[in-house]
Amino acid sequence: MTQNRNGTGQSRAAEQRSRGGGQGEAGGRNRDERRAATGQRATAGRADRSAEQRPARATTKSKTAASQGAPGVGRSARHENVDPPRSIARDVLRAVRERDAYANLVLPALLRDRGLSGRDAALATELAYGACRSLGLLDAVIAQGAGRPIEEIDGPLLDVLRLGAYQLLRTRIGAHAAVDTSVALARGEFGAGKAGFVNAVLRRAGERTTEQWVEALAPADPVGRLAFEYAHPVWIAQAFADALGARAGELREALAADDARPLVHLVARPGDITAEELALVIGGEEGRWSPYAVYLEGGDPGKLEPVREGMAAVQDEGSQLVALALTRAALDGEDNGRWLDLCAGPGGKAALLGAIAAIDGFRVDAVEPAEHRAELVRKTVRDLPVDVHVADGRASGLTRGYDRILVDAPCTGLGALRRRPEARWRRTPGDVRELVVLQRELLTAAWDLLRPGGVVVYSTCSPHLAETVSIVADGVRRLGAEQLDTRDLLPGVTDVGDGPAAQLWPHRHGTDAMFLAALRKPR
Repeated sequence: MTQNRNGTGQSRAAEQRSRGGGQGEAGGRNRDERRAATGQRATAGRADRSAEQRPARATTKSKTAASQGAPGVGRSARHENVDPPRSIARDVLRAVRERDAYANLVLPALLRDRGLSGRDAALATELAYGACRSLGLLDAVIAQGAGRPIEEIDGPLLDVLRLGAYQLLRTRIGAHAAVDTSVALARGEFGAGKAGFVNAVLRRAGERTTEQWVEALAPADPVGRLAFEYAHPVWIAQAFADALGARAGELREALAADDARPLVHLVARPGDITAEELALVIGGEEGRWSPYAVYLEGGDPGKLEPVREGMAAVQDEGSQLVALALTRAALDGEDNGRWLDLCAGPGGKAALLGAIAAIDGFRVDAVEPAEHRAELVRKTVRDLPVDVHVADGRASGLTRGYDRILVDAPCTGLGALRRRPEARWRRTPGDVRELVVLQRELLTAAWDLLRPGGVVVYSTCSPHLAETVSIVADGVRRLGAEQLDTRDLLPGVTDVGDGPAAQLWPHRHGTDAMFLAALRKPR
């Protein structure tokens, strides 16, 4: 095995990767003028930045949302003189229910379309995302107040009831305002009769506190009770408890963190801007674990100049750590600079890998089977040494001999529920059964493309045991893989489990619940 200064088969950029450097000449990607301008702004920020930064409001910019989010949403709200933030939140709930839309795509389009910003936009965001997250609890209370199953309530009326119940049970909005604004929404669209029904149901909902409703309606078993209290399906709460293992006593903390609004995480692209510079320019805070991470309280990241210029991007810190782990893993033999992201869409990890690969003049292949998602990857990795291939990762047609391969496998996404408010109510246990077959096949395909002495990092944004340790254990058994201690690839990151794999958690690390394991192919 070829060893470098630290006794591993890492490239000469490894030390820079660990400490967030990599501002060298390789890759032809120096953007001197932009970096100089950014450096001037960062220097000014050091002198002028106040102790308290005013957080921007939370929205997410998306071209997809502009084309898919607004049409067919809020048919009557555009003509209402009723509370614009609540009208928008109601219309987000309707789009999610009627069209299986994604709230984080629909909401920004509606905010732009109706010209909401500042506090009104923040209120609409809180109500829309919060109600989407809380459906299980809200529906149980609504059914109790209505005296009938929610399936017997007209869908558009149910949207209004959910919005009102969320304000009553999970915000500090006064009961009078929560009820009256909901009644006004119902009256404006449906007339006085249904408005009276909304008034009656919400007044019953407001007769008890959230804690009292939990006492009255939650299942008796401990996991079921916590699932109800923190608005998760029971099967997901049980999956979290199983993954926590001997530390299942942390389940309440884990569910609470999963139910809270997360910070925005940005990645400072190596070679373009440092995390310190990015934090100073945008008024953020440097991350705890990744040398490229920056935290932002909220706001629309797409409006930030470093993001517009491609010097930074939105990426959860846990995802950054997955990509970094691949670059830090010890190879048996030289790193010849052939790296592969086998499941690349929408391109965040491929971009970080490409920026790091550029330091040594390496290249990355990125595979994505869907053309529209492959186009997203191309836009994300522009100007980077990344080649995008539209292919099924299980039969990519690529030439064997890769040094490093990332298999960030399609999964249930249970580890990112806090960022996808409606997702917890769409997934079912049956999804796991279907996905584990695909995950196993992708890991096998990666193994076939890997050279002897090379490393595969398998990761999922899910802590579910069937998608994580079970897949890895099966791969070790079938493929004869040597499993590396992944904890060694996350320097400074604490409390990731007993090894050799690593599990991140929102309540421990402030990241999505990313799982990662590193497998080396024997010579």
